[in-house]
Amino acid sequence: MDSAAAPRRNVMGTGSARFSEFFGSFPTPISIVTARDREGRLFGFTSNAVCSVSAASRTLLVSVGKGSRTLPAIQESQAFAVNYLSAAGRAASQVFASKAADKFANVEWEPSPVAEGAPLLVDIALSFAECRVENAIEVSDHWLFIARVEESTVFPREPLLYRRGDYGVWSPNDAGVEELSAL
Repeated sequence: MDSAAAPRRNVMGTGSARFSEFFGSFPTPISIVTARDREGRLFGFTSNAVCSVSAASRTLLVSVGKGSRTLPAIQESQAFAVNYLSAAGRAASQVFASKAADKFANVEWEPSPVAEGAPLLVDIALSFAECRVENAIEVSDHWLFIARVEESTVFPREPLLYRRGDYGVWSPNDAGVEELSAL
């Protein structure tokens, strides 16, 4: 490959700002992770730290900061819901990323029958997974929860994406598919 045609490389150090820059360099789906505690109080936070672990065992992983107000509810109930957001969920993602007192005031939700009543954000979700915790691992300033997806629902909506502090909506471009398949 001709070195003149290669893009300039931005070499990163190991600091947390560089780490965040690395993960912020590509678009990610946005989710709101929700839970309900024993007293019936609702909790939730915006996250892009959710990933599939195994389709064979229907497990996913969620990373929750130790300072999150949702953490005790997940630890207590051993259940939560992952609500991947549709384009209609932008405002809610900002509310759930804040320290607002009543994050659920302006969203329609239903209690999960299998995730201990965790709120399912039916009006703004692209999809949601109702989960039960199978394992929890403490790593630095976070807890990683590996959970079994007991139920899931997908709606015919466009996904909300996040990259470098900005929102976008998935817009597939099939124009070049035939050209690429000819290669």
